[in-house]
Amino acid sequence: MTGADPADPVAATDDDAAELIAQLRALAGADPTDVRQVVAEVLAALDRAAGGALREHLPEAIRVDAGLDASRSA
Repeated sequence: MTGADPADPVAATDDDAAELIAQLRALAGADPTDVRQVVAEVLAALDRAAGGALREHLPEAIRVDAGLDASRSA
């Protein structure tokens, strides 16, 4: 067979990532304040899904901007 197996989780992840990138690019022309809010909400959701582990890998400025700063979230 040629092409990706629909049950292949890597292919599904690649498709999901490509769709997310396309959506973020579409937002790029929007109001920067709205874009920042969307990104902050996405980062917060990813951090919740990761049990709070994502914030450890983000620069301080991004954590603060997304409301994930440890000193403020406690």
